[in-house]
This record gives sequence, structure tokens and C-alpha cells, in this order.
Amino acid sequence: MRKISCFIIDDEPPAIQLLNKYCSMVDQLEVVDTFGSAIQAFDKLNETTIDLLFLDIQMPIINGLAFLKSLQNPPSVILTTAYREYAVEAYDLDIIDYLLKPIPFDRFLKSIDRYKEKGKLSQDLNEKREESPFIFFNINKKQHKVVIDDITYLESLKDYVRIHTLNETLVVKGNLGSIFEKFPIDKFIRIHRSYAIAIRSLKSYNQKVVDLNGITLPIGESYKSAFMDRFKI
Repeated sequence: MRKISCFIIDDEPPAIQLLNKYCSMVDQLEVVDTFGSAIQAFDKLNETTIDLLFLDIQMPIINGLAFLKSLQNPPSVILTTAYREYAVEAYDLDIIDYLLKPIPFDRFLKSIDRYKEKGKLSQDLNEKREESPFIFFNINKKQHKVVIDDITYLESLKDYVRIHTLNETLVVKGNLGSIFEKFPIDKFIRIHRSYAIAIRSLKSYNQKVVDLNGITLPIGESYKSAFMDRFKI
């Protein structure tokens, strides 16, 4: 079983000793290094890739929250503190957990379970994404991979088609009809001479328009019958 590498940052030696002890009681955890201040840990964090950081909040020079905000690619973080008032701000930073001192061992274990669950969810999502069907499009003389389930709708721009996805918008040379043929018919439907939509993105519709989570598109008269038949209206 792969070890979970950890750093501990706390200006109180007894707190470091306690977390070190707790980590030693969990086989999968490995404390790589400990630091008495965030400043001491800054360079080491940029040089070393770790899985999990136990980070105190109230420390001299720079507190834990400000330190966390300064990191470009922070590891997973469990905050440890004697103060409740930072909790709301802390969770906005996408931390794993917020542990109040003194930290009982059972509460520590719950934090580790949360870390593992979050890691498993992320792995499952990545695996699902890797299995998702995709299409390559020629964009700027490069073949650009587009995951089909990420696409929300297609928009005709005369001799080009704009492909709207969850994360980006791409412009591909060609007409909507020929590009639409590349997509699975069970996942996409043409609604207008200028638009085709991903069925999974459809939130609501009426006789005239569709709503794709806040984006409203018209239903063309020549496409209305097929669209309504598709949804049994």
C-alpha cells in the first residue's frame, strides 16, 4: 500500500509531537518533515511533492490561511487550530478538514478518512473521464481532443462551427451539418439551422426555446416537429 506523505507545520512543539504520534499510529501515514513556522516550510514545499499537509493557523509572521493562499499548487490540507472563527474562510480554500485543538485521536482518524474518500472520488472521476468517448478536431493545425460528454452545444458561424464545452469554447472549420454527423445521435439533437445541443445539457424547453442551464437557444420551425417527437410532446 502506498504511503501518504505528510508535512506538519505548527509553532507549538507539543502539537507537532502529538500529530507525529497520531501519524505513527496509522500505517499508511508517513511524516516526511516538520516545521515550526510556515516560512521554514515554504521552500521545502516548492521542492517536495507531498500528499497531505497538517497546518496550524495562528503562527508568527504569516498565519496558516495566508500561507495556504500563497501556495500555487498546495497539497491536500488539514488545518489544526484552537480557534473556531476561521472555519468559514478555511473551507473556502477547499481544505480536507478543520481540526480543533486539543485533537482527539478518533477525530484525527475521521480527518484521514475524509482525505482518503476525497482521493478516491477524484480517482474515480479521472478514471470515468479517461473512459469517456472523445473526438479529435483540427484546430490551428493541431488535433485537439474533445470529450463528448463535456460538450454542451454547437453553434454555426457560416464556414465555421463553435463548439461550446464545460471548460472552453473551440472554433472548428466546417459546416454544422457535416460536424454534427460525427456525434452520436442518442446524445445530440439539432434544434435549429444554427444550433445543435447535447441532450444531457438540456434543462427545460417550450415550443420556442430550450434552456441549457441559463443559456437560451431558439428552436427552428423546421426542427420543431422532430424535437418535440424526440421528447414525446
